[in-house]
This record gives sequence, structure tokens and C-alpha cells, in this order.
Amino acid sequence: MENILEITGLSKSYEGFSLRDVTFSLPKGYIMGFVGQNGSGKTTTIRSILNMANIDSGRISIFGLDSIKDTIAIKERLGIVFDSLYFADHLNVKQIEKQLRPFYKKWNSEEFSRRIKSFELPENKRVGTFSKGMKMKLMVAAALSHDAELIILDEPTSGLDPVARDELLDILAEYIEDENRGVLFSTHITADVERIADYVTILHAGRVWFTGTKDELIENYSIIKGSESELSPELKGKLIGFHSYRNGFDALISAKDISGIPRSVETEKASIDEILVYIAKEDKNERNTENGTL
Repeated sequence: MENILEITGLSKSYEGFSLRDVTFSLPKGYIMGFVGQNGSGKTTTIRSILNMANIDSGRISIFGLDSIKDTIAIKERLGIVFDSLYFADHLNVKQIEKQLRPFYKKWNSEEFSRRIKSFELPENKRVGTFSKGMKMKLMVAAALSHDAELIILDEPTSGLDPVARDELLDILAEYIEDENRGVLFSTHITADVERIADYVTILHAGRVWFTGTKDELIENYSIIKGSESELSPELKGKLIGFHSYRNGFDALISAKDISGIPRSVETEKASIDEILVYIAKEDKNERNTENGTL
């Protein structure tokens, strides 16, 4: 299976934060949900992919090209949608199209016009007056009007109403029908990932916690609940985000460890949102242990 995006050993340090050995890949023809808590490193990773940040080490390959050496050729084939508008607020849609056209050899004015009409965007109104949903649609229209082979979205649904979110997901599902394309979709709204993603990469504290198919993630982790007294010390040590309360406990467990669970302990499949919550709990538990509060 040919990869449209490959990241190997990516590291990037800032004061108080660092990406460490981030490695994952996205095959052609698929959508990857890129998730994690705020501050986990998703935006830094995307900035690195776009050569907007100078990485400390590692390699990023897009379309088989080097993200640094071949950055101009790569950006010709990329579509970018951020959580905020990157066009000048004082311009209208027609003026923005005039600015964009020279940068892309495959720019298609007819396609851009068709998208603008289908999204019901006013052509002569300053884009700074657009709603958040309208701004997102404008960026999507631009991304889809130069035959982009990979679309990268950084929190595009943040602050959108449910209708606008649904429209965007439908657009991405339609776009990916061409199996030579790919989508990297960074978001904190995991319901969107569960709906359209084929692959999921979870970033936590600057490291890859999981990368693989969405089905593998859902099948490999479960939530367990019951009485803490039923747990052996060995089993308890394998639990993720263990939470004890008056009437019992709950925690996340990997499928490889589930065979040791007593029958009286309840198990249920974990959603992506729940997995992120238990990862955060585990992080908090570890910090409390280090500080001597547990």
C-alpha cells in the first residue's frame, strides 16, 4: 500500500514542550483522524509537515518527496484548511481567487466558481465579515480548486454549528472517493473522526500513543468497571487511567490484558473520546505518584 504521507522520527523542541520521535504514515485513498488533548503537539506536527517549523530531527515525506527540499513542489499539490481564515479580511472572494490563481499550475477557476456557488458564498462581500462556517467553506473551496492530492485540516470544525460540520464531513467523504488522494484531519471533536476516519493517530504529550486503523483502536481497548477488591495487583498495574471511587472503579484496558479480568468485572467497548479521557487520567495518576500524593 503506497503512502501519501510518511513521518519518521520527528522531533521538535520548544521551551516547555517537545515532539519526540513522532512516527506515522497515511496510505493513499484514506482519511486519518489526528487527535489528542490541547497542547499534545498536533499543530506543531502539522506546521512541521508544511515546513512552517524547523524540525530538530526526523524526516517527513509527502508524495514521496522530501518536505524540506521539495517544499515548493509539495505545496503545489496540497490543500490546507486551518481553524481560522488565512486570507486578507478586506478582500472579497473574487479578489482572493485572483491572488491564488498564479500560485497553482492546476488552478481551475470554473471549479472554484462552482464551489463558491454550491456553498452559497457571496462573491463581492469582504471575507472578514463572513461567519466561521462561511470562512471554512471558502478555504475548502480553495483547497479543492487546484486538484490537491492531500488535504490537511487543523481543527476545521472548531466552533462550527452541527450543520456546517456535517457539510464539511460530506465534502471530505466525496473528495476521498478518488483513491489517489488523502486527508489528514486534526480535530478535538472525536465524533467526526468516528464518522469518517479510516485511520487514527493519537498524540499525547508530544509522543504517538497510538497509530493504526480506527477499527484496531476500537477493538484493542475496553473500559472495565467493578469492585477494586476483585483486581489482582498485577492486573491493576496494567490498567490505564485507573479511577477508584466509593462503590468501585473504572479504567481502560488493552485487549492483550483482558483475559485476566474476573468474570464479575464489567467490560464495554471504549469510544475514541473515552480513550482520550483515560489517557489523560493516566497522565494525572503518574504525576500524582511522582509527587507522592497517591
